[in-house]
Amino acid sequence: MGRTRIAVIGTGAWGLSHVRTFAAEPRAEVSWICDPNPAALARAQALVPGARVASDIADVLARRDVDAVVIATPAVTHPDLVVRCLARGLHVLVEKPLALSPTGAEQVRIAAARAGTVVLVGHVMLYHPAVEYLRKLLASGELGDLFYLSSVRANLGRLRSDESALWSFGPHDLSMIEYLVPGTPVTVTARGASYLQPGIADVVFVNLEVAPAGGGRLIMAQIHLSWLNPRKERRLTIVGSRKMVEFDDCSQEKIRLYDRGYDRPPEFASFAEYLTIRNGDIYIPRLAMEEPLAVQVRHFLDCIQHGARPRTDLASGDRVVRLLAAAQASLERGGQPQRLS
Repeated sequence: MGRTRIAVIGTGAWGLSHVRTFAAEPRAEVSWICDPNPAALARAQALVPGARVASDIADVLARRDVDAVVIATPAVTHPDLVVRCLARGLHVLVEKPLALSPTGAEQVRIAAARAGTVVLVGHVMLYHPAVEYLRKLLASGELGDLFYLSSVRANLGRLRSDESALWSFGPHDLSMIEYLVPGTPVTVTARGASYLQPGIADVVFVNLEVAPAGGGRLIMAQIHLSWLNPRKERRLTIVGSRKMVEFDDCSQEKIRLYDRGYDRPPEFASFAEYLTIRNGDIYIPRLAMEEPLAVQVRHFLDCIQHGARPRTDLASGDRVVRLLAAAQASLERGGQPQRLS
């Protein structure tokens, strides 16, 4: 099978990463790059001098030397561009979020059903080796009963005028929680504030309740999202009845497994003895680290060549959009909890 011919639409910071990653993949050829910004287009062309360039996607879609398209444009444009690519029978990798509303996600779903091609949503954290380790750890039962999750994604980062911190950062953490926790989201609550730009939340706190698949008490997840923070943090903490684990993506030691918690002795004489703290070992596993984007790119090519279903398919992309939309509704209603169906 020949190389998959890729067109990258949008060559901003993340689109440029796609150009670099696909250019390094032996099974792919970046045949087209497209962006209305001449400076961004020039930076991308320096990475792939043999690629053709265009300022309008219509020029790309009119050609026949394209098998798959990467959509790395502002999120508001995603549904329209994906539908246009699917109408041409092309495979699509669309960056997160899939859309800015459930209606936009539904438009893509209908078009994809007609096209029958591969559509992968770029929830890149689900291709992170540490997240895959966490998934296997949770499935093993080593943590015991799952109590709660706490996530922080914050930085003094680049301001965006097209997305809030919820829609820009939130897809990462919500997609991880949706992937790691087997169950059904029940309610979502969000509060936040717009300090730097009117109407665009710079900091958001999201609370999610999940009904576990096997029944039992609700699992709580809290997410802190901000680009107005003194230092960069990318951390997910998972607390179970037996052990706890922390994923810190800003550290060289990505995973720390804590044998810590409270034990209930079979016999006790006083209330003070009812719960006793257990301070066990801290285990730091050795992970075979790879760039998550490179793993995602290989998976996309595998799905194209073998007809497999993407790990981050349209169904998962749609679920994340619905969680984000519910969180947005809660945000606009001053933190009123939103029930999820």
